[in-house]
Amino acid sequence: MIYLDNCATTKPRREVVDVVVKALTEDFANPSSLHSLGFEVEKEIEISRKNIADLINSNPSEVYFTSGGTEGNNIAINGLINKNTRLGNKIITTSIEHSSVLDKMRSYRDKGFEVVEIGVDRYANLDTNKLYSSIDSNTILLSLSHVNNEIGTINELEEIVKKVKSINENILVHVDGVQAFGKIPVDVKKINCDTYSASGHKIYGPKGIGALYIKNSVQIKPLVLGGGQEKGIRSGTENVPGILGLGKAAECVNNNFKCEYEHAVEIKQYLIEKIRNSIKDFEFNSPKNSSPYILSISIRDTRAEVLLHYLEQDEIYISTASACTSNGTHKSHVLSELKIDDSLVEGTIRVCISKDISKKDIDEFVERLTVYVNEIREIMKR
Repeated sequence: MIYLDNCATTKPRREVVDVVVKALTEDFANPSSLHSLGFEVEKEIEISRKNIADLINSNPSEVYFTSGGTEGNNIAINGLINKNTRLGNKIITTSIEHSSVLDKMRSYRDKGFEVVEIGVDRYANLDTNKLYSSIDSNTILLSLSHVNNEIGTINELEEIVKKVKSINENILVHVDGVQAFGKIPVDVKKINCDTYSASGHKIYGPKGIGALYIKNSVQIKPLVLGGGQEKGIRSGTENVPGILGLGKAAECVNNNFKCEYEHAVEIKQYLIEKIRNSIKDFEFNSPKNSSPYILSISIRDTRAEVLLHYLEQDEIYISTASACTSNGTHKSHVLSELKIDDSLVEGTIRVCISKDISKKDIDEFVERLTVYVNEIREIMKR
């Protein structure tokens, strides 16, 4: 099997699986319990919290556990807006955000908010002039991604946030960091964002668990009320197996970051060269300085979904777009915003690299891809 759909999810590390199993079978106590077993579980949770904080250069007290990136984005956006409505009713995002951000932001139009969506260029680079000119004294929130989940473009957050806060010092900034966390260097102190979301299953951790950084000086209104867990930000009995699994995944990423990052850079460059030498009439959508883990390719006169099903017969797995929207079956709003020709959009695939992918895997993938591209093109000529 060659698994190249690692933006949708990743295979958990063996160490993570072991920790999750132990949490289910041995460390099963409720961390809120007053007895020693509950106290030991609580200590393990705090170790996980520190492992995540170390990965983004935050204080452990600023890390809150969630069910994943979608909930983290919703908690942050909802909480920041509802806590700061007295300062204004204008919120800003970009037109290519993940649906968990874009749909949430758009929902505030029905509540009387002005929602501004900033456009991008052909390679998903933000129109910063439009962004800066859109900010005024009525603007309370900017939400944007660190890494675009479909083509891998990296926003220069440190520069953007500095400029934004120089225009309006009261503006709050949320960053969707799901495709950046554990994959590219993240320093929330340098970025100076107010909240930053992350997900476990994108970094060889469990599904159904995530983390949300909230700057200590920032107050937000919780989305869920109840027992007061996570300092009241996210009430409900903690998902101990998920939390400990995420903590172990973060620890492993931290310990292996340099070599795994360099491996991804090397494999992506190798993939690019193989594609260039094997396939005609295509375009790379991912810019040169994009995430080393993501490559978006538009191949003319093909059908991406047909390619996907051809390849899966050989146990090679890719995606056509984000797997978080209707199983990736409808036209990508990101590709639409990039103004890519429809004939190219139809043939757009996303290849996402992991620590486990080898050059041999890439050789086999490109060989089969080339065969199927030529086969589909022949059929379409008839």
